[in-house]
Amino acid sequence: MLKTLITLFCLLTSIPLAIAQVGGETTYRFLNLISSPRQAALGGKVLTNVDYDVTQALFNPATINVEMDNQVAVNYTSYLGGIGYGTASYAYTVDRHTQTFHGGITYVNYGSFDGYDETGNSTGSFSGNETALSIGYALQIGYSDFYFGANVKFISSKLEQYTSIGAAADLGLLYINEDIDFNAALVVRNLGSQITTYAGLHEPIPFEVAIGMSQLMENVPIRWHVTFENLQDWPIARPNPTRVTSDLEGNQTNEKIGFLGQVIRHTIVAAEIFPERGFNIRIGYNFRRGEELRIIDQRNFSGLSAGISIKMNKMRFSYTHAKYTNAANSNFFGLQIDLR
Repeated sequence: MLKTLITLFCLLTSIPLAIAQVGGETTYRFLNLISSPRQAALGGKVLTNVDYDVTQALFNPATINVEMDNQVAVNYTSYLGGIGYGTASYAYTVDRHTQTFHGGITYVNYGSFDGYDETGNSTGSFSGNETALSIGYALQIGYSDFYFGANVKFISSKLEQYTSIGAAADLGLLYINEDIDFNAALVVRNLGSQITTYAGLHEPIPFEVAIGMSQLMENVPIRWHVTFENLQDWPIARPNPTRVTSDLEGNQTNEKIGFLGQVIRHTIVAAEIFPERGFNIRIGYNFRRGEELRIIDQRNFSGLSAGISIKMNKMRFSYTHAKYTNAANSNFFGLQIDLR
């Protein structure tokens, strides 16, 4: 058993970190969009929720469990710049032995754009959209407290006249300690490649390694969450050229980001109040988003998100408002229905 666990950990962590990417250097960036209002409220990424939430499996397939059986969820986001995107998920338990299978879809529509050639003549309007279809499965490792899961994804992208298809996989390892209600997870996402390119140029896809922990407090109805994202990218922070300082002699000094500053930019903290009730409140803070989008000498609450969930009979409605800047925020809407 120990040898099996060590092997799985090695497989998940031995992916060459040299392929680390930052924003703008990869294609299919929509694969990292927030998948649901619950995820959004808890800072954008949570890896350890093991319950009814069928959308959770889009980020960590190891969380697929029998409570998701015959649950269907649809989510929609009014995103930045007029972009709209949504996700849908469904899980079905064949039997207690074979556990539960999960299917999901992520779709983003970039809207309509006016096209022009190099001389400024109109070429008409064009649009862009991308889709990812996934199938996932999880299993318990022997009789241990560890679970392993995988998603296989088919990716389709169309941007104006250019199209591309690709394939990727997500791998997740989950530890559950029921005695203290503590969960921990390690996830490697978007292991894959383009199959066909847009115009002959092969581009990497947004590979990511993340670790998460959560625990339900013993005497208080609160589950706390801590997530460390994009661990494959170090250092993740870059000096902001707008934050250059000058002394009295005109000497300029670039923004300096120390070790602690790098660590904190990988960190997301969150909490769910009444997580097991029909009504719950969620709040989170994404340090990287907050730091990169903050305005000096102005309080704009970038990185903060909050939401609620209300269960009525076999339906659960969720809503989240996420703060980005004073000029741009996002609203997330979700509905989950129990078909049993």
